[in-house]
Amino acid sequence: METQQVSTRSKIITAGPLGLGAAAVGLTLAFAPDLVGAQDGATNPEVTTQSETPPLGTPGLDRPESFAELAQIVSPAVVNITTTTMVAGGTMPEGMVPEGSPFEDFFRDFQDRGGQAPRRSQALGSGFVISSDGYVVTNNHVIEGADEIEIEFFSGDTRPAELVGTDPNTDIAVLKVDADDMPYVEFGNSDDANAEVGDWVMAMGNPLGQGFSISAGIISARNRALSGTYDDFIQTDAAINRGNSGGPLFNMNGEVIGVNTAILSPNGGSIGIGFSMASNVVTRVVDQLIEFGETRRGWLGVHIQDITPDMVDAIVGIDSTEGALVTDVPEGPAAEAGVMAGDIILSFDGNAVESTRELVNIVGNSAVGEAVDVEVLRNGEMETLSVTLGRREGNVDVMPASQEGEPEAPQSEEVMGLDLSEITPELSEEYGLGDISGLLVTNVDPVSDAAEKGILPGDVITEAGQQPVASIDDLTTRIEEARDAGRRSLLLLIRRDGDPRFVAVVIDDAEE
Repeated sequence: METQQVSTRSKIITAGPLGLGAAAVGLTLAFAPDLVGAQDGATNPEVTTQSETPPLGTPGLDRPESFAELAQIVSPAVVNITTTTMVAGGTMPEGMVPEGSPFEDFFRDFQDRGGQAPRRSQALGSGFVISSDGYVVTNNHVIEGADEIEIEFFSGDTRPAELVGTDPNTDIAVLKVDADDMPYVEFGNSDDANAEVGDWVMAMGNPLGQGFSISAGIISARNRALSGTYDDFIQTDAAINRGNSGGPLFNMNGEVIGVNTAILSPNGGSIGIGFSMASNVVTRVVDQLIEFGETRRGWLGVHIQDITPDMVDAIVGIDSTEGALVTDVPEGPAAEAGVMAGDIILSFDGNAVESTRELVNIVGNSAVGEAVDVEVLRNGEMETLSVTLGRREGNVDVMPASQEGEPEAPQSEEVMGLDLSEITPELSEEYGLGDISGLLVTNVDPVSDAAEKGILPGDVITEAGQQPVASIDDLTTRIEEARDAGRRSLLLLIRRDGDPRFVAVVIDDAEE
C-alpha cells in the first residue's frame, strides 16, 4: 500500500459540563498609574477647569493571570479528528506538483503507466464533545468526502465516529461516538456580555497536526460575513492555523462561543485574522442535525436587495435605508400570501428588519410550516400579510426564466442617459426575452448617472416608480410624476440574465 498522505484542514463532558463559573475565572486586577492629566490638574488649576468631560480610557484593566486552569478543565472535551479517504489510482496527491508545472505531464504519464492501486489519503482537523453520550461538533469541510472518521481524545484514546449530519451553508457537521459518560463542554451565548469586542478568548485544536494545542487572543470584531448565506463570524486574533478547523473558541467561563472555521492569510498561516462561526448560529444547526440528520430552515420565497441611500428619495414613504426591498416573487409562500415586487419588508414575525442579511437569518431560523405576519410598505402604505413558510432546502434555486443576448433595437429613444427600445415580439424572439414586458436598454451614456449605477446595454427596465412600464410614454409619465412629487430620482426595476435589481437613477437631466 502507498505511503499515507496526511494533510491538515483549515477553513475551523463527566457528570456535568466542563467550564469555569463566572466567579472561578482566576482574574487579577492590575491598577495602572494615575493619569498624567489628573496629576497635572492637581498642581495646575487651569487644566482642571478646561473641561468636565473625562478623557477616554480606563485606570485599571481586568486581564487573565493565566489560561492554564481553563485549558486543564476543558481539554478532555476537545478532540483531534483524522479522516481517511480512498483515492483512485493514478491520481496525484493534491499539491504534490504545482498546476502548470513542466513536471506535471511527466508525473501523470508515470502514474498512468504504473497503474497505481487505490491509496489512502488522510486529513486532520479538530472538534469538541457537546454531550455525555458522545455527540461531537466540527466543520463540514473537515469530514467532507471521508470514508472513515477517527476521534482522538486528550487522554490518547481513539474511537471511530459516525456522521450524523452536515450543513454546508454554515460549514458545520455533527459526529457521534459510542459513549456513556463522556466529558463535554457547553455552548455559550455569542451575543451576550461575555463575547464582546475586546474580550479574551482561547482557541483549542490540532494545528498543523501537532496535537492538542491552545492559543489565546481577543475578539477583534463580531458579525463578520464572508461568503455564505447565514454567515455570522466572530473575528479573533487568537492564532488559528490549518488543522484548527472545527475546534472550539472559548470565552473565559469555558463556554464555546464559536467554531473555528477560517483564516484570512496571504500565505496559509495565521496572521491574526481568524474567524469562528458564532455559537448562536451553530446551536440551532446542531439541534436540527441531531434531531433530523439535516437542516430545516424556513423559506419565504422572495428575491431581495438592500435599500441604498440614493433610493430613499425615490421611494414613497421611507426616510431611511432600513428594510429589505423585494425585487422578485417567484412561485412560493410569499407569492401565495400576496407579496409583490417593490414591497419593502420592514417587519417579520414581530422582528424589525434592518437589512436583507437580517431578514435571511430571521427567516432561516423560523420553523417550516409556521404562519407569520410580514409587514410591508407598498406605495407608501403599510400592509400586513400572513405567510406560511415553506422549507428552504430544495427551493433555493427557483429563478425566473433566463434572459440572454445583447440586443440592438432598430429604433431607440434617449431618456435619462439611456437609449431605450420598446420590446416587440420580433425582438423578444430574436434575443430570447420570453414573455417579459418592458424597455430594452441598447446603449448607456458613459457619463450619465445610469452608467454610474451600473446599468448596461441588454438590461430590461420592467418597472419605474414601482409601476410597470411597457412603453417610452409609460416611462416619461413616471418621470413627470416623480418631478411633481418633488423627487430627484426615479426607482427602476432592472432585469439582467433573469436577475431583478432596483436602481435609483437621477432624473434632473431627463428630457421634458
